Amino acid sequence: MTDSLSESIAATLRAARQAQDISAGALAERAGVSRAMVGKIERGEAQPTAVLLSRLASALGLTLSELVARAENDDRRVARAADQPEWTDPVTGYRRRSVSPPGRGATELVEVTLPAGAEVAFPAGSYAFADHQIWVLDGHLRFHEGAAVHELDPGDCLQLGRPQPCAYANPADEPCRYLVVLTKR
Repeated sequence: MTDSLSESIAATLRAARQAQDISAGALAERAGVSRAMVGKIERGEAQPTAVLLSRLASALGLTLSELVARAENDDRRVARAADQPEWTDPVTGYRRRSVSPPGRGATELVEVTLPAGAEVAFPAGSYAFADHQIWVLDGHLRFHEGAAVHELDPGDCLQLGRPQPCAYANPADEPCRYLVVLTKR
């Protein structure tokens, strides 16, 4: 990892695990990843994907946004556009920007840009701790919610149902930009 947010995410993940008195092995088992990978991420030796971070956060009872907010370690109530942290998945190019002020409020706003042709899948556990709505701002989003497929265009908003495996896919030739609204249960 090279940027300070990635380093902070690694330290935050380790601190959250230790605060819950969970071993790296137990976290790995809960998240369905190898213990070696947990160690590499916590030491900053591996750049995790969005899916992997989401699985680890869920195994700790956190949303991905909560994990990132804790890594930001900031109590400001205003999040200026220039200060909103962005993180890019090293494999898919999926780019996520935390729009909400970094805190532990009940609602979080996350802007995502999904490159043309990209797909990012998340396990059901990623959706267990918060209600999700997806509002498409630009482009076309094909959202797989279990067996259901939702074709979403600019202005369309989807309220997710019960937690199940989901995938965000951009079948178009242009990037898709959407806002995810998370309300912690």
